[in-house]
Amino acid sequence: MDETLGTALRRWRDRLSPADIGRPPQSGRRAAGLRREELAELAGLSVDYVVRLEQGRATSPSAQVVASLARALQLQPLERDHAYRLAGLLPPQEGTVSTHVPAGVQRMVARLGDLPVGVFSADWTLLSWTPAWAVLMGDPGARTRQERNLTRSVFATGPVRLASWPVLHDDNALKTALVADLRTALVDYPRDRNLAALIDELRATSAEFARLWDTGAVGPHDSARKTVVHPQVGEVVCDCDVLTVPGCDLRLVVYTVAAGSPDAEKLEFLRVTNGVPTDPPTLFSTP
Repeated sequence: MDETLGTALRRWRDRLSPADIGRPPQSGRRAAGLRREELAELAGLSVDYVVRLEQGRATSPSAQVVASLARALQLQPLERDHAYRLAGLLPPQEGTVSTHVPAGVQRMVARLGDLPVGVFSADWTLLSWTPAWAVLMGDPGARTRQERNLTRSVFATGPVRLASWPVLHDDNALKTALVADLRTALVDYPRDRNLAALIDELRATSAEFARLWDTGAVGPHDSARKTVVHPQVGEVVCDCDVLTVPGCDLRLVVYTVAAGSPDAEKLEFLRVTNGVPTDPPTLFSTP
């Protein structure tokens, strides 16, 4: 019998354990693999939709949905491509920005504990995040893929921002580094239509982006001090570091606070009051 997307999803779900996604073992748990509810939460989908996919009643998932499921199920690149084909889609082509987060990267982020960490693609779209990121910056789960693009958020003139509340930082340094990153990405991924459309959009809507792009501005992502103005605790001063992942062209954005500082107390208060586990966190994503 030919394999279907539904049977493949069930097989991949069954082979993952709660520990693989950073969750502590639970007594009395009968299922060895992930529950459908857990997969749905990780992938940013409804439980009903996951059920319909596995039962073959939903047969035309979008590329964004397949990418999110591949991240949640920690698929290897060949498995991810197989999932696309089972869904009747072409796998991501060479020359396009990858949205795949390898299993090793997911495990590494999970081991960072309760730090606010976001995983970004080469075009600076937020792919996955820890619960601590959501409580510090606001939950990105309800935002569209376009709204989760950091460059669009930084240069936007409208109300849509990646963070739900103000984040104070050195605007010039961040903007210069982001433009330089997109310029490099355009060379590395010349066939990516979404990337080209993003650059065209920003050049048309932001005079500052157009100026930086046209002047060839370059700049690195240095460690930066940022102040998150949180509605629950006020200002939280954080150090922000950008780590690159060789081989998969991802960026990990990590926020830390000085141990024993008032900012550490505020971040701990946010974690406790918002139910962030002290065990290694789950990594959330959304299509």
